[in-house]
Amino acid sequence: MEPQEQNSRSSDGDDCSVSGFDSAEKVIMKWDATASEEAREKMIFTDPQEVKLYLHAVDEIQRYVSSSPGEELESRASSAIQIAMARLEDEFRNILVSHSSPINSDSLMSCSSHVEVEEDNNNNNEEEDNNNQEEETDLLKRTGSSSSSSSATTVRLPTGRGSYSRSTSSIREIELIPIDAVVYLSWIARRMVSAGYLRECIQVYGSVRKSAVDSSFRRLGIEKLSIGDVQRLNWEALEQKIRRWIRAAKVCVRVVFASEKLLCEHVFESVGAVNIHEACFMETVKGPAIQLFNFAEAISISRRSPEKLFKILDLHDALIELLPDIESVFDLKSSDSIRVQAAEILSRLAEAARGILSEFENAVLREPSRVPVPGGTIHPLTRYVMNYISLISEYRPTLVDLIMSKPSRNATDTNAPEMDFSEVENKGPLALHLIWIILILQFNLEGKSKYYRDAALSHLFVMNNVHYIVQKIKGSTELREMIGDLYLRKLTGKFRQAATYYQRAAWVKVLYCLRDEGLRTKGSFASGVSRSALRERFKSFNALFEEVHRVQSQWLVPDSQLREELKISILEKLSPAYRSFLGRFRSHIESGKHPENYIKITVEELETEVLDLFEGLTATQQHQRRRSE
Repeated sequence: MEPQEQNSRSSDGDDCSVSGFDSAEKVIMKWDATASEEAREKMIFTDPQEVKLYLHAVDEIQRYVSSSPGEELESRASSAIQIAMARLEDEFRNILVSHSSPINSDSLMSCSSHVEVEEDNNNNNEEEDNNNQEEETDLLKRTGSSSSSSSATTVRLPTGRGSYSRSTSSIREIELIPIDAVVYLSWIARRMVSAGYLRECIQVYGSVRKSAVDSSFRRLGIEKLSIGDVQRLNWEALEQKIRRWIRAAKVCVRVVFASEKLLCEHVFESVGAVNIHEACFMETVKGPAIQLFNFAEAISISRRSPEKLFKILDLHDALIELLPDIESVFDLKSSDSIRVQAAEILSRLAEAARGILSEFENAVLREPSRVPVPGGTIHPLTRYVMNYISLISEYRPTLVDLIMSKPSRNATDTNAPEMDFSEVENKGPLALHLIWIILILQFNLEGKSKYYRDAALSHLFVMNNVHYIVQKIKGSTELREMIGDLYLRKLTGKFRQAATYYQRAAWVKVLYCLRDEGLRTKGSFASGVSRSALRERFKSFNALFEEVHRVQSQWLVPDSQLREELKISILEKLSPAYRSFLGRFRSHIESGKHPENYIKITVEELETEVLDLFEGLTATQQHQRRRSE
């Protein structure tokens, strides 16, 4: 219980009791650290009895100061108050320092985990399970209490000022300083403010508690980086720091800052000075809060590039999730700047995300590489773009709110495809942007296909890449839902059309050798077939097929199912045609000289050769395969 003020006025009308003043002055002087070695070495607030005596003495002296006791006593009282306030300031600082070790990092992360688990349960409208209760018990140990039945269990201050811990669904205040020390701090603060030492009180409190907050920041891995420092970091290092920042920011706002605010309220609530707890809170956390949010601000205004989009969205999601807690913790008039900074950062992160998406679209359209990929396989651009938009689809809940306008084509840009969204007019802006990205990717790939000298390989390249696009869409539930089956069928038709064009370009000359035209002749040859023309036809077929096999074995269709389907499609045309041709004309060759020079391959061997196609084999590998067979 706090020492109560005692009335020292005498009943006979004397203004003050000189003997009471003398006793109080004696107590004050006893603890004058400038005059006594013992006073310098010992602290008053380690002994409850000494605390009671000293605070009574301070109260007595203060009454003399306010009661105009006369010039001599007034001078003595003023001097005693100065000594007492210097002593109380030292005691105030000592109590704070003694109990201002940084929050244990395990406890910080335990609180963070508890917050995340509780939020998930709140979102699902489910009751907490036993595991959550265990985490809550661990948290409540930090607040000096334990309960398995209520997440709002509180510790009552002995002064009766209310609960020490108040909990919301996300804010988790913990006991930073033991309750008995909080009570001592409050008693000292009231007397310092009453004596006119408000500024000194705030400065001491703020400097000590800010050091504790800084130590907690270090344990959470939050570095003191200027905006310039952040912008100079390479992206790989920055990604790691962003991940750490997101986790740490939740703990800082919901645990560290919230607990500091509550501590301020309980230390200064009964002091009487207007808004002193606000001033002390801001003195403590304004610098760390600015340091914390400066990191996110630096990211929001940094140079835009496609690889930054997803971490910017992670930051945006984390900040928008934290915003209610920021507004709750920094709800004071003096902390307007913190709330405004957080809101502005959120807005800039949203604008950065929109800008990056637009720049990504332009980058896809204008990707300049002209060197054809070997074998007509999937272009690195295709893989990159489709992996990118698959990730975009995973951020759909966020981006649906951020992307509000449809994509638009610059009317003066002749190097961009025409846009016709009539078939997908029911789609939202985000889905239309993804369809537009796929459209400009195809447009770019069509341009790259023209760098192949072989028309068949050009079509194979388009087939491979559009097929990859289709498979990536089918492989993502979110992406498929946004693109829609109608546009997916259109893309499927596109790669099938490319496969048809490939077969025509690659095999028409081979199949042309297996026609009857030009082989029949009038004359002495009883069958009406020109043996010389037939021999030339077989020689042409053999040479063409051998060349196609040699070249196209080096080409690549990376998707195994598509590769087999394409081979089957080729054989469905080639095998019957060759079998029929042999059936009609084999006897004419075999009845002549050296038939082995003209019929070099059986139907079965031809089918085996076709199965070698699209494996990406070099000439050496093809030779080694033949030898092994």
